[in-house]
Amino acid sequence: MVFDFKEILTAFMVLFAVIDIIGNIPIIIDLRKKVGHIQSEKASLIAGFIMVLFLFVGQSLLSLIGIDVNSFAVAGSFVLFFIALEMVLGITLYKDDSDSNASLTAAVFPIAFPLIAGPGSLTTLLSLRAEFAIQNIIVAVILNIIFLYLVLKTSSKIERLLGAAGIQIIRKVFGVILLAISVKLFAQNIKMLFV
Repeated sequence: MVFDFKEILTAFMVLFAVIDIIGNIPIIIDLRKKVGHIQSEKASLIAGFIMVLFLFVGQSLLSLIGIDVNSFAVAGSFVLFFIALEMVLGITLYKDDSDSNASLTAAVFPIAFPLIAGPGSLTTLLSLRAEFAIQNIIVAVILNIIFLYLVLKTSSKIERLLGAAGIQIIRKVFGVILLAISVKLFAQNIKMLFV
């Protein structure tokens, strides 16, 4: 097993762009306000587990249940679209359960899935697997998960640093970017369904 620094760096940068943890900071802050506390460790571990598991069994799993990667990406684009609408329009579509497991629910949905280990990153993993050695992709995933953990842990400090107005501006800007990513993901994959 040989590690290739160039492959690791490339896979890391591709996943980092798709996951867009910096762009998700406003969602994380907003979610933390809704549920009180986000379990950073659980969210990071669950997202990492989903991504590594999908790297190995993703294509087979989707084929087994009769779903192709393009259909999966189209469905995921809708989830991203609605999350982006929440950010841009300042509305609430995702209603959290007001029970004692709210912070665990927030750790799993929507942080671990679909924000981090979402259709964009999962389909990207399948694409990377065709180009790079699997051990290099796993290292890239782990590096992204470490970065995610640091952002989740310091989200309150980031919020204080940016202030309420700064958070709102970033939220709107990244909401539009996320909207564009969802439209692109939809457009790229919907045409593949009719080929």
